[in-house]
Amino acid sequence: MKLLDQLRNEIRVRHYSIRTEQTYVDWVVRFVRFHNLRHPQEMGPAEINRFLSHLACDANVAAGTQNQALSALVFLYKHVLKKEPGHFGEIVRAKRPQRLPVILSPNEVQRIMERLSGTYRLMCILLYGAGLRIMELVRLRLKDVDFDYHRLCVRDGKGSKDRFTILPECVEEGLRHQIRRVLDLHQADLKAGFGTVYLPFALARKYPSAEREPGWQYLFPARDLSTDPRSGRRQRHHTGEACVQRAVREAARAAAVLKPVHPHSFRHAFATHLLQRGYDLRTVQVLLGHTDLRTTMIYTHVLPNGPLGVASPADTPEPGTDVGLMLRQMETLMRKLAPLAANVPAAPGGAQTMQGRSAA
Repeated sequence: MKLLDQLRNEIRVRHYSIRTEQTYVDWVVRFVRFHNLRHPQEMGPAEINRFLSHLACDANVAAGTQNQALSALVFLYKHVLKKEPGHFGEIVRAKRPQRLPVILSPNEVQRIMERLSGTYRLMCILLYGAGLRIMELVRLRLKDVDFDYHRLCVRDGKGSKDRFTILPECVEEGLRHQIRRVLDLHQADLKAGFGTVYLPFALARKYPSAEREPGWQYLFPARDLSTDPRSGRRQRHHTGEACVQRAVREAARAAAVLKPVHPHSFRHAFATHLLQRGYDLRTVQVLLGHTDLRTTMIYTHVLPNGPLGVASPADTPEPGTDVGLMLRQMETLMRKLAPLAANVPAAPGGAQTMQGRSAA
């Protein structure tokens, strides 16, 4: 069996996603090409070190990209070649910058929403109103919408975790219409001899009829049928995230929002606006699905009133204090002191005069 086929098999045995499979295969191919098509069995820590250092120094990749390549190569050596990759030595690591998320104000969110229509508007309201990641949104199934409890069930989210989040009441009517549309489309697919949908892991074998059941259909299905890259079956997958990203960019441009806007910006806004309304960090952490509370705490640094929610004293003076009047009084006092300071003799040892100190 070829090396890449062995790699794919090991990935699928561990139930990794199709995206992880594609990414790992791509990094192994790049690693082999970098070393002039040498087989990884013939290489070791030194070659891995050179490749990773090349990514940081010559390709100028981000720290996350370099770590991704490292994970792919470690997986290759440990699970496919059955050998420990060993110590890599001093790898030149790409620096991970400490960046704060870009936060949209409620006004900016509203302006963008007004430029969206149809299904894309419904999807973006869910991104903002439920704090979803883009892939969590497009992978929603009909059974994940709970109108009675006003909540969404996010299955197999980041880190393979499930969670509940809130379902905005303002989209319930739109969601009911979307579900009816999906059911009509599903009936048409069944009549055409299709109607199956991708099921994760071994559910297709455990529940043979589930792939045709309405509840398992995607809430936002793709316009056309496609071929599953693993099973080779002709099915209707969920809509692509690139379509949503393009619609958000165009809406932000039409709304004259100068900040860089993408679908994940709505998730950042969701968390920040909840904290701004007084909800505690723990509640926001659960809704976002963060494992570590420190990940959620980053939103306390981008609250509208400045870092940690602190307002500038220039913007919020003590009651009864006129900042403008204080500044004018100080300027008047300085003008009165200037002639007096000019007549003060220099201090011994080259010390500054009053005028010099005033200038400083």
